[in-house]
Amino acid sequence: MNKETRILLTGSSGMIGTRVFEVLLREGYEVIGFDRKKNHWVPALNELTIQGDLLKKKDLQNVPTDIDLIIHLAANARVYNLVVEPDLALENIVTTHHVLEFAKTRDIPNIIFAGSREVYGNKGGARVREKDVDLSRCESPYAASKMSGEALVQAFSACYELSFIIFRFSNVYGRYDTSDRFIPLLIRNMRKNKDVYIYGEEKVLDFTYIDDCVDGILRGVKRFSRAKNRTFNIASGKGVQLCALGDLLKIKLESTSRIIAKSIRAGEVLRYVADISQAQEVLGYQPRTSLEKGIDAAIQWYTYERTS
Repeated sequence: MNKETRILLTGSSGMIGTRVFEVLLREGYEVIGFDRKKNHWVPALNELTIQGDLLKKKDLQNVPTDIDLIIHLAANARVYNLVVEPDLALENIVTTHHVLEFAKTRDIPNIIFAGSREVYGNKGGARVREKDVDLSRCESPYAASKMSGEALVQAFSACYELSFIIFRFSNVYGRYDTSDRFIPLLIRNMRKNKDVYIYGEEKVLDFTYIDDCVDGILRGVKRFSRAKNRTFNIASGKGVQLCALGDLLKIKLESTSRIIAKSIRAGEVLRYVADISQAQEVLGYQPRTSLEKGIDAAIQWYTYERTS
């Protein structure tokens, strides 16, 4: 898509959304943000953001009509939180339906949907390809909400000539995240030399540095016509055992925290390493940040955030 493309970005105040917003503006695109919350990280983005709730259709009426592309990132995204409160998964389904209905009624032709590696469940094996989704491996309400979102995107594409790209992200980490996700939670606790808990001693996951994730999205925007109506894994393509990652963080933070392995929790995936060959071939995607460099950058950002 060219620089005249007008983009609606949902979830624009979140971790990925904030960085996508910054990069798209830097690249010269016109971007309208949409989020329930104001942007804490980059307050200047609030001037370009409509504050609203995607659960309320009427809030979308405040969005201008001449949108060329929607990037739909907004979601309740913590897997275990949605095990505890499955109504949050229903919210994901409803908000995605509202966004797709908005696209239909406003004749918006294109959408990028933020999927998740959770849709693969516990497949096992060396690397997971885009075709390896099986409903029988749906492990959690969050995974179900993302499967439902993908199905809705496919259905609206089939019925209403909506072109799409689905990106399945995997454990994105780095700046703009002070949540209880694995890496920021361990950084906070290890700084205080508190015990840290890892749920699944043998758990192996694929961590993606924020800038690599955003590069994948940007490539989807720029090569939309080539990549449309396809699904891509956006990840590092490398797995790391969570206990080993905990050890690495402990060394880098010079912490005395104890790392305590506990049983895997309900709804969580034990192993995932992405096959990213399709994104490499079609989008020219290539993750550039090694885990060690990404961890260094994350620690540096969290250090700045804590002292600023």
